Amino acid sequence: MSTTTIGPDGKARCRWCDAAPEFFHYHDTEWGFPVTEDRRLFEKLCLESFQSGLSWRTILAKRENFRAAFHNFDFDKMAEYGPGDIERLLQDVGIVRHRGKIEAVINNARRAQELVRNEGSLAAFLWSYEPKPDQLVQPQTASTSAESIALSKELKKRGWKFVGPTTVYAFMQAMGLINDHVDGCIMRDRIEAARSNLVRLRG
Repeated sequence: MSTTTIGPDGKARCRWCDAAPEFFHYHDTEWGFPVTEDRRLFEKLCLESFQSGLSWRTILAKRENFRAAFHNFDFDKMAEYGPGDIERLLQDVGIVRHRGKIEAVINNARRAQELVRNEGSLAAFLWSYEPKPDQLVQPQTASTSAESIALSKELKKRGWKFVGPTTVYAFMQAMGLINDHVDGCIMRDRIEAARSNLVRLRG
């Protein structure tokens, strides 16, 4: 089976774009471009946690609702959430109303604050798990990696929740810590160029 599909413009893209029309735009403008902004990194970790057991299409369709409900994923504001906020979120039909996941991302906001205090920034810490070039797996042939397993383990050790190796690997794919666009995809070289020009943050 081919690893690519032909988009509306007649050019090849990763096959998963076929799953929904809106995936083409997400694929071309976001997925795999390297991100070093703490808020965006935290948002993606939260959304990947909410996706657990669901489809990304479901989460993507609700993403603006999530942003509105969670103060645009400002983890300093989320860290102050109390029982009233949990009940507010459980009543919000625009998001995934799963108590365990809601409580997990609030907990993770507090853990994010701790991590920033200890490591300097989320970006510096998370990008320290970027695989070395000779350790990369072939694009889209795995759902975890040695790095995602190690990062998941460390996050859990630090008290984070809903951050299993598969969730973390999907996060790494989306945030550009790896280039998982398949060979033949029009975005693969563009992502590689963006990664090559990226200034990595250090703690």
